Amino acid sequence: MGASADNTLLEAKGLSVSIGQVRVAEDLSLAVRPGEFWGLLGPNGVGKTTLLRTLAGLHPAASGEIRLDGQALVAQPRRAIARRLGMLTQHTRYAFDASCEETALVGRHPYLKAWSRESGADRAMARQALTDLGLLELADRSCMELSGGESRRLALATLLVQDPKVLLLDEPTNHLDPANQVGILDVLVGRVRAQNKGAIMALHEVNLATCYCTHIVLLYGRGEWSAGPTEQLLTAENLSRLYGCRVRLVDDGRQTVFAVAGGKGY
Repeated sequence: MGASADNTLLEAKGLSVSIGQVRVAEDLSLAVRPGEFWGLLGPNGVGKTTLLRTLAGLHPAASGEIRLDGQALVAQPRRAIARRLGMLTQHTRYAFDASCEETALVGRHPYLKAWSRESGADRAMARQALTDLGLLELADRSCMELSGGESRRLALATLLVQDPKVLLLDEPTNHLDPANQVGILDVLVGRVRAQNKGAIMALHEVNLATCYCTHIVLLYGRGEWSAGPTEQLLTAENLSRLYGCRVRLVDDGRQTVFAVAGGKGY
């Protein structure tokens, strides 16, 4: 099944989300279309992970609707969802001692029939993903022997092997140095654009969002939010309100970046 008639991959309508006493979003509406890479920004504890889990169908919404490929998410079997939507969780943990290649191949499981094994094409996909993320030389190493950054890149490789149309990414740059942060985002954005996928990425690095995201969701707390194109949403005023500290825009004529100015005043 392809995208819905208006080309929307993932849509939230009037979505209200809470966890415990925390109101994450009230009456949130957004639509992710092919080629769009959304950034999800907000202070610690505001509920970014909970919102991603809700969009993935892993946390119940208080009200509203989520549609995947034009169909209600709650009406779709989990295996069908896994073929079209994949989520990278915030923390990477491996339950079984397997090689990096075998771990990446887990991404193909939604497509396998009972008792069937991965095909040569599946293994080629796994090796390509490992190559793209700089892990091919570790293909035979145990996933239990990886560093934090290597484990993070292996989790991303597994998601790429899953090959969903919608990627939900919970802080994908965790545990990565600046070079690897840029490297994995280059790969992810490249896949989204070239293969008409859509993505929503929770992150803390505002300047990475300015470089890579086409659209932004800002979670202010108490259910308040803003959503729209990056160039409209990412302003010093909005970011100062978002983080509760002064943020200023710095432009040296070649690049525009945001910097914390210090203090509580705006």
